[in-house]
Amino acid sequence: MAVGTSSTSQVRVTRWRGGQHPTLEKITRQMKEEGFRAYVWTNSPNFRYPVRSHGYHKTLYCVQGSLEITLPKMKQKVMLRSGDRVDLPRGVHYSAIVGPSGVQCVEGSV
Repeated sequence: MAVGTSSTSQVRVTRWRGGQHPTLEKITRQMKEEGFRAYVWTNSPNFRYPVRSHGYHKTLYCVQGSLEITLPKMKQKVMLRSGDRVDLPRGVHYSAIVGPSGVQCVEGSV
């Protein structure tokens, strides 16, 4: 699913489909194969990240828990759950709220 109007600034969300969601090891390996410098982070329930943007393309996988990403300029919200991926192009403004059971993510940039 793509969010946004310009092909150069589209946020892409890839939902996990299938049985058991991918493991931390599988996601990390896949990101490295795609050329990302991947790292793992976690956060406690209901933690809020203020609006921000980056000067690089960012990819994030939700491994466990949930993360709600708000794209204020696009007036969109996206909920990530285990196995879901979001690709955020350089310069896209977003904020995030960690779900009620916390979150573990793998994040990378190229």
